[in-house]
Amino acid sequence: MQGRYVRESISEYSELALPNDANGRGNLLGGKIMHLVDLAGAIAAMKHCRNPVVTASVDHMDFISPVRIGQLVRLRASVNRAFNTSMEVGVKVWVEDLIRGEEKHVSSAFLTFVAVTKDGRSVPVPPVVPETDVEKRRFEQAGERREYRLQHRRRE
Repeated sequence: MQGRYVRESISEYSELALPNDANGRGNLLGGKIMHLVDLAGAIAAMKHCRNPVVTASVDHMDFISPVRIGQLVRLRASVNRAFNTSMEVGVKVWVEDLIRGEEKHVSSAFLTFVAVTKDGRSVPVPPVVPETDVEKRRFEQAGERREYRLQHRRRE
């Protein structure tokens, strides 16, 4: 199976923070941010494998800075590495204050997606071809994170 470049999987997604998705303090709910991370990650995974995908896992996620109502949430995702039927996707989240023009890093996460058929059976995915030094580093680190996840799963 022919590999695909990381750049071919890049997904960018933006959404305005609205009152329906806020807590009592006027901040976007963490669960809403997680939802957006899952969407952006799934889009990147589907662009890479050209199949439907399901979320298999989400690694550790911190909320570094709050998102206020009226601010723009911007997400960027790309596939770091592909294994047999799964892919690790990195997602980075920023908030942009559209009035002030200020941007802040809000969160980052690594998700694992599995490519599936219409019937829900897993299917092989193309390998990732990293080009830049950053992509090569993320590729290597994805292998280390996968090994950690597999070891953790074996202990349970």
